[in-house]
Amino acid sequence: MKNILIAPLRLLGWLLMLPFRLAGRFLGWLFRPLIERIQRGRIFNFFAEVPEERPALDAFTDAVQNPEEILEHLDEIRKHLGRALLAVIVAVSISLYFAEDMLNYISTPIGGLDKLQAIEVTEPIGVFMRVALFAGIALATPYIAFEIWLYAAPGLMPKARLIGLLAIPAALIFFLSGAAFAYFVMMPTALPFLLEFLNIETRLRPASYIGFVTGLMFWIGVAFQFPLIIFALSGMGLVKPKMLLQNWRIAIILIALLSAAITPTIDPVNMALVMLPMIGLYFLSIFFSWIANLNKKPAE
Repeated sequence: MKNILIAPLRLLGWLLMLPFRLAGRFLGWLFRPLIERIQRGRIFNFFAEVPEERPALDAFTDAVQNPEEILEHLDEIRKHLGRALLAVIVAVSISLYFAEDMLNYISTPIGGLDKLQAIEVTEPIGVFMRVALFAGIALATPYIAFEIWLYAAPGLMPKARLIGLLAIPAALIFFLSGAAFAYFVMMPTALPFLLEFLNIETRLRPASYIGFVTGLMFWIGVAFQFPLIIFALSGMGLVKPKMLLQNWRIAIILIALLSAAITPTIDPVNMALVMLPMIGLYFLSIFFSWIANLNKKPAE
């Protein structure tokens, strides 16, 4: 009797563990280059190794004389792009399952999806795919950035490698913070002004409303990347904190122009909602620049 029960139980256990095994193999394939370096004990050497410095003209001459090196680089690029594309496909597939929930959440400020009226046959499926695509790309962006870093890292200095790797999760956090600011702070202020302007009844279309919300969240999220960009430029020696502090007046004027371009309305209230956090981010970038230049010698 026990022998009869063992086989079905083993089959059931194998079936229950199958998704985890497939997920483990998929993740192992994605992160294979980094795993191989760890297994060979080269991970610490990889972050400490200083690349050979060669003039660009010499590198170009060597590439012309040895075209096999170009083919090797192209093959390496193909591998990185293939893994990045597969990550996007998987992320978009996952987002398709949650796209309707995301649409309901995005439509909450206007009372839900029932308040939207489509006038074209393909409009509902169009916004559905737009949200799934945007969410999938946003979900896969950290891994895409990791693949870019993995390809460029051998040619970077050790400090730049470490900064680039740490910047990947930090960039995602800053982007999500900007998108959350646009949704929770800007939207509740901008929407009443737009919908109640001149007391004209507005019939919201899915394409226009979803495009407006996703576009606003995207550009505000991009604007929140400014401190990280300054940090990277400071690490390369292109930007100094003293220079940023001296030109704060010019920066505020540029921020005002950028806020006017990003803001969905022309009223000063919504423009100020964009300007104030961006000014705060500018002074935060000065602090980041100071950190990046903290251990640099005056001779550098």
